[in-house]
Amino acid sequence: MAAADSLAEAPRTSPLPSGLLKSVPEDFRVEEIPLYLAEGVGDHLYVTFEKRDLTTPQAVKRIADVLQIPPRDIGIAGMKDKIAVTTQTISLPASGKFATIDDAVAKLDIPGINIQEAKRHRNKLKTGHLLGNRFSVRVRGIDRAALPALEAAFLATETQGVPNYYGEQRFGRDGDNAMRAISTLREGRGGPRDPKQRRFLFSAAQSEAFNRVLAARVADGTWNRPQLGELLEKTGTHAVFLCTDDVGDQERCARFEVCPTGPMPGVTMKRPEGAVGALEERIVTELFGEDFPWERTKALGEGTRRALRLQVQAPCIRVEESLTDPATADVLFDFVLARGSYATTVLGALLQLREPSRGHAAVATADGTEAALSESDGDDGSATASS
Repeated sequence: MAAADSLAEAPRTSPLPSGLLKSVPEDFRVEEIPLYLAEGVGDHLYVTFEKRDLTTPQAVKRIADVLQIPPRDIGIAGMKDKIAVTTQTISLPASGKFATIDDAVAKLDIPGINIQEAKRHRNKLKTGHLLGNRFSVRVRGIDRAALPALEAAFLATETQGVPNYYGEQRFGRDGDNAMRAISTLREGRGGPRDPKQRRFLFSAAQSEAFNRVLAARVADGTWNRPQLGELLEKTGTHAVFLCTDDVGDQERCARFEVCPTGPMPGVTMKRPEGAVGALEERIVTELFGEDFPWERTKALGEGTRRALRLQVQAPCIRVEESLTDPATADVLFDFVLARGSYATTVLGALLQLREPSRGHAAVATADGTEAALSESDGDDGSATASS
């Protein structure tokens, strides 16, 4: 595949090459890129740590238990994968009865967790307080004959982008979170008691609607081409505006200044016009039903827009010899994604990904319960975040 081709539109003459992902946690490394740095003063202690083979909630609970801190007082910017080695920052209360927490954190010795830095700041960390995530991912056992095309396609993601699908992590261990949410909301009963769990379940339904609209836009070739009447997002500010000049906006889109968006349905979501508006209305109605009680979702997610296209920043690819099969190679993918984006979305556009069997799916995000919703591959953990 030529580097200038669009990944979603280039014709495929053969199946995507396959590769093994997350053979061991060290094959999948993620590092948060903070939105701001701790200043050194304040009533909150920002703790940066590396964790291995733990979900973010598991790691936070272990820290909270040792320090005897209520988990609700701990600030988390984003969720990170379990089957991985990941680096992230949380905030701990550092005033009142926790005024001496700095010393306690310096002495922490918890299996699977390595404290890297602790520094005070004025405010508690909140969901989404990060710029993005830096990934270094090893995929094993890739056919060496596929490497030239794979390298060209991966490097093209910086200039062409990839469809910004939510990864399967968003939908829970059994992939049924979206339909569970829709069913419980329609019936007005059931579902988890924890408000965070309820919000995340609803976000899975929103994400399912988004993925279905994106799939339709990929099928008709418009996922990266502004259409009259649709809502475009300005890169950086995430401000949304109506497309009234599809030719001029296409030029801006090619420069990654703007991007078409898809729906994260909710009572306050802005709606597009014209053909795109009709497409979204049809797909959302097919998923949620004609008489869905949207008023019941007000406390779960107000509704927003999400970019249809994901730009990969600073892509770098390295090839290493396979230790087991000379006909294959291990490929290391280094890249940066904005918050709310999934590494497996990028790699899944290039490869058929396989994971070792571990008795259950090695995926689930920011959060069916805490166990089934606690892994991600870079998603910021918010219910309605735009990337």
